[in-house]
Amino acid sequence: MKQFVVAGIGTEIGKTFISAVITEALEADYWKPVQAGSPADSDYIRQLLSNPNTFCHPEGYRLKAPMSPHAAAQAEGVRIDLNKLVVPQTTNDLVIELAGGLMVPLNSSCLNTDLIKMWDLPVILISRNYLGSINHTLLSIVLLKQLEVNVRGIIFNGDSNSASEDFILRYSGLRCIGKVPQQSVINRDVVRNLAAKLKPQLLEI
Repeated sequence: MKQFVVAGIGTEIGKTFISAVITEALEADYWKPVQAGSPADSDYIRQLLSNPNTFCHPEGYRLKAPMSPHAAAQAEGVRIDLNKLVVPQTTNDLVIELAGGLMVPLNSSCLNTDLIKMWDLPVILISRNYLGSINHTLLSIVLLKQLEVNVRGIIFNGDSNSASEDFILRYSGLRCIGKVPQQSVINRDVVRNLAAKLKPQLLEI
């Protein structure tokens, strides 16, 4: 049974889209522990999946404002308690998508990285090519390695840049799980086709 935390090098890199592809490839369950903003990512995931085996587990916290989780929670008079974010029990594979990047605060003292350490689960890191992405990707990798997190590999999303990707992989020593090209349209057919291509690599890690 595979359980992965899907983490991104930042926001707006297509982390939820890639989570849908991974979930479809493994026919896994999906869980977003903390949702900030609407529509909810779990609803988006449901719209993109074709397989009959995925169950989207309810969020631990479903917050209204599209803000950092700690700020969205504060706006609703709520404090996110990490002890309440217990990994769902399932006999299926499980994909867990974090809210935002690794250092996003969940409350006044805890970050997404505290969740990763608490769960002690391996991470799939999602990167996207843009000016500065080498720096952001390597900083994310260095942080995860310092925290002794098991990083299974990187998925590059969007337009490919072989010079950037090759340097990141060579410097970090991580494997490339896959490269997902930029999509003009995202729907069930696209996710299903990409999932079929990514499945062999995901089964190996």
